[in-house]
Amino acid sequence: MTLSSIQRLPNELNLGSIKGRKVIADFNGGRITSDAGIVLMAELDKKLKITAKFAKCFRDYRDSSYTNYSVHQLLAQRVYAIVLGYEDVNDHDKLRYDPALAIALGKLSFIKSNQRILAGKSTINRLEYCPETIINQESSRYHKIEHNPKEIEKALVEIFLSSYKKPPREIVLDMDVTDDQVHGNQEGAFFNPYYHGGCYAPLYIFCGHHLLVAKLRSSNVDPASGALEQLQRIIGLIREKWQDVHIIIRGDSAYSREDIMAWCEAKKKVDYVLAMATNNQLELRASDIIEKAKADYESRLKPVTKLMETFFSTDEELEEVKKLVPSAIWYRSLCYKTQKSWSRSRRVVTKVCYGSKGSQMRHIVTSLPASSIPPSLLYAKKYCPRGEMENRIKEQQLDLFADRTSTQTMSSNQLRLWLSSMAYVLMQAFRQNCLSKTSFAKATVGTIRLSFLKLGARITISCRRILIAIATACPYQDILGIAYSRIQAIPDSG
Repeated sequence: MTLSSIQRLPNELNLGSIKGRKVIADFNGGRITSDAGIVLMAELDKKLKITAKFAKCFRDYRDSSYTNYSVHQLLAQRVYAIVLGYEDVNDHDKLRYDPALAIALGKLSFIKSNQRILAGKSTINRLEYCPETIINQESSRYHKIEHNPKEIEKALVEIFLSSYKKPPREIVLDMDVTDDQVHGNQEGAFFNPYYHGGCYAPLYIFCGHHLLVAKLRSSNVDPASGALEQLQRIIGLIREKWQDVHIIIRGDSAYSREDIMAWCEAKKKVDYVLAMATNNQLELRASDIIEKAKADYESRLKPVTKLMETFFSTDEELEEVKKLVPSAIWYRSLCYKTQKSWSRSRRVVTKVCYGSKGSQMRHIVTSLPASSIPPSLLYAKKYCPRGEMENRIKEQQLDLFADRTSTQTMSSNQLRLWLSSMAYVLMQAFRQNCLSKTSFAKATVGTIRLSFLKLGARITISCRRILIAIATACPYQDILGIAYSRIQAIPDSG
């Protein structure tokens, strides 16, 4: 935009009239933000030191006499921006003027000046971008901030452990893979026929709402590739602090592998509940309960069909009636061993569902004995809740932009995934510490952002205080008050 075009912009915008009153807009509102809630989030971060722990995983080779922003400030600014819904580094060229974000980061130079006070896109990019041509970060001219992948992976687990006041009796670790579509020549990206496009295939491990692993992988690898190594690593860290906790590994049929199951069986208080694909032998062994399920369904269908025959005459109409009768569900627990791939016999639970579409069958292999939990409860209570993990992955990708892996190198894209992961960890900490036992206790990341972070406010500065005047019409003032009081009650971690 040229200077002449800037000078032609109007000082006021006439937006018509309402009941005889002119509607005028101008740009003289002063220091106003639409992200006032980030100050509350930053206060929680200071208490829990989430971004501070993240920053310890980086090494800074810059000359301190020429730097305006520490690694911690750069990381916090990027993570806070993702939390607020700003997905790209380019957004920081506008965010660097935002007064609420400046307060959250403790950069108060805007009190004396309206100049930019936060890091722009170029500075943030030096933190995020990892060119493959750089061998030594210390001698590099532009990329002098180096991250330690092992330390970042360890930090995710340590933050999870510190979120508990006392060790739980049992935890469930959910494993799953998803697709991260790419649209360029990114290192490690391949066409995957299952996902119908070029993509990465990141591996996630969650414990409830807590994120423990976000590992970026090429999409030309086995879905279970690296899963055992990640389980060994995180369970080793968990055992250092919680020696007696019972751990259950849960996943779909991609993870019912001999090496994973054998390793769990060799460990004390580590069990697994994994889906497995059907085969001829399992179908043959379930033939009796298939017949029982069929008889059960037909016995319930018969009186309904007899009644409906008085109202409907065609077979097509009667077929629609059959869909209204609930399917018959039967379970079977058996001891099973494959011919080659398994080293021992294992418990397999079969679920047979017989309805209007015929017989449908699902199988689960588990190390939990039949004496501790019956087949129906094992399937319904231990396995089916794993579907909730899909919502956590959706939060990562849809609300926190974990799929913004558009840089050239694999290392840089992995770092982007970890930045998104730390944003999720921070949001989960807010959900756990501030919103528990409220109507937002199970709210998604997107709902939390819209309700508690995207708040309009006017910022007034005096000699003694900075006043953040949030809009009077803010609909969740009571819950914000609860969140504030809970943050104040959190002891400083030192």
